[in-house]
Amino acid sequence: MGLFGLFKSKNKTKKEKYKMGLHKTREGALSTLKEILNSNTKIDDDLFDSLEEIFISADIGVDTVIDFIDKLRDEVSVKKITDATLLQELIIDKMFEIYLKGEVVNANLDIKPDRLNVLLFVGVNGVGKTTSIAKIAYSLKKQGKKVLLAAGDTFRAGAIEQLSEWSKRIGVEIVTKEAGSDPSSVIFDACVKAKNEGYDVLLCDTAGRLQNKVNLMNELNKIKRVIETNVPGAPHETLLVIDATTGQNGMIQAKAFSEATNVSGIILTKLDGTAKGGIVLAIRNELGIPIKYIGLGEHLEDLEPFDIEQYLYGLFADFFE
Repeated sequence: MGLFGLFKSKNKTKKEKYKMGLHKTREGALSTLKEILNSNTKIDDDLFDSLEEIFISADIGVDTVIDFIDKLRDEVSVKKITDATLLQELIIDKMFEIYLKGEVVNANLDIKPDRLNVLLFVGVNGVGKTTSIAKIAYSLKKQGKKVLLAAGDTFRAGAIEQLSEWSKRIGVEIVTKEAGSDPSSVIFDACVKAKNEGYDVLLCDTAGRLQNKVNLMNELNKIKRVIETNVPGAPHETLLVIDATTGQNGMIQAKAFSEATNVSGIILTKLDGTAKGGIVLAIRNELGIPIKYIGLGEHLEDLEPFDIEQYLYGLFADFFE
């Protein structure tokens, strides 16, 4: 029935949350899209050029947009489409395909019963990493999980204090050491405590500012060795936190961290605060990493598990009005 049909049957509350959260992108970079498709009497090179410009301005990424426009051209040619308004559904379908890449993309965290689940969080300072850890801890606690935090960013006293404050607010335990301590020693102590006291989930913060990629890789490898020694098979997730408002700089961060460690998923914060929400598609297409969560507000409940259908609805809600 196509995505247009799918959208009609989805959860209305979730749909509205995505629609509100992506309004800046919809009213910014994508604001002229519907008008351009409705006003063009034919599908030609000028129209494709306009679409290319719009999607690049939405931060979908030059390479991804070129690939997308090529697929769109091919589909138009094969199906002999001449009415530009029919491109509305085609655009959504093709973006859906770009994200899925013919795979079953699981946005759920790899959390299983009857084991200690270890989640490692990486990302530069200022992207909302500590807040994301707190929001996920809050969500897991609401699900009845026993949650422990590890303040592994010992390079910044502020990071330790911030995560400690969050632990009090949401009512979960935390393992800390004084600023300047070896981050791996914090993670070691947290693993031991989590195992001995029957925790379900351990969420580990890491440093957001290291001098270079080699430094970063060495530090993360050391932490991962400590985790794996204490909890075989862990970390079960390595989640990279990126600030959506940084645009293509976020892509540069994603590439650097994915080269330094095995990133299993992306948390994209502040998506509600940018007009360039297309970075979701760029990350997935260029790096192959799935988005696990997106930030659609400031409240504890506003870190949403990623849903590609609702994301595309949020981007193109104007098509349905």
